[in-house]
Amino acid sequence: MTKIANIQLPDFPLLLAPMEDVSDPPFRVLCKRLGADVMYTEFISTEGLIRNAEKSLKKLEFYEEERPLGIQIFGADIEVMEGCVDMIMEVGPDLIDINFGCPVKKVVCKDGGAGILRDIPRMIRLTDSIVKRSKLPVTVKTRLGWDDNSKNIVEVAERLQDVGIAALSIHGRTRSQMYKGAADWTLIGAVKNNSRITIPIFGNGDVDTPQKALEMKNRYGVDGVMIGRAAIGQPWIFREIKHFLATGAELPPATIEERVQYCREHLIQSIAWKGPVLGVLEMRRHYTNYFKAIPNIRNYRNQLVTLNTLEELDGVLKEIGEMEMEGESAI
Repeated sequence: MTKIANIQLPDFPLLLAPMEDVSDPPFRVLCKRLGADVMYTEFISTEGLIRNAEKSLKKLEFYEEERPLGIQIFGADIEVMEGCVDMIMEVGPDLIDINFGCPVKKVVCKDGGAGILRDIPRMIRLTDSIVKRSKLPVTVKTRLGWDDNSKNIVEVAERLQDVGIAALSIHGRTRSQMYKGAADWTLIGAVKNNSRITIPIFGNGDVDTPQKALEMKNRYGVDGVMIGRAAIGQPWIFREIKHFLATGAELPPATIEERVQYCREHLIQSIAWKGPVLGVLEMRRHYTNYFKAIPNIRNYRNQLVTLNTLEELDGVLKEIGEMEMEGESAI
């Protein structure tokens, strides 16, 4: 079994990566039902929290059934981030996660996310201050380094562990790579197999099939994997990976009917969480992914992104679900 501090997890847990505008509570709860073991919120600006910005405060909310759940924060000002720790503890998540990996320019230019990889001593001081302030376990997500000339994750992992983090998730790219090229897991493996490292090490990057999850487990010895983009539009990937790891057999691909079922669950949860207007609007970004690679889907997809009520959308989803039974298309 794997443990983050006192949080007991299954052997080789699967973590849902925090993704801006994707991993909100409706999506997270669906992934949880389909096999994800640890949830993370979308990353939250500590500057926004300290100003009581509505968007930032909303991201602190979660369903009880998501647990264990980590609230992920980013920022660069030590005093501001320290001040947010008390706010986070009040809402009662299971852990606090610090984002030192986001490569987006508007975050990096303020030395947040992966921007802090240019100043490792500051990164360690910031982490130390949050660990000391928090009564919850503190974890970190980061990258291999700023660029190819500074892949210092082995040293960074040791220093983060020394100031008390409870687990480390590593994305197998540098900040300079953004999301381009293949993720390099060799340094993730070097961290995990470093005799000084005793905390759980989770790998992230390009795990999009059950076979890849097993390969990363066997080749690099990581304690679990974090999955992000591969879960968008196919939250059942967690169930598929767990089945493959347990049996060595692949589950059949999700049928059109199953895709409709999970998409509808997501839609209903989105409306319940955000209301009938915002819940419908914010689901529109997901339909392309749910029904990717299905022939003759364009007309249905156009309807899904223009209709405004659950009743209307239900009708379109029902028609899509019937495509398979009528033999019009297959996955």
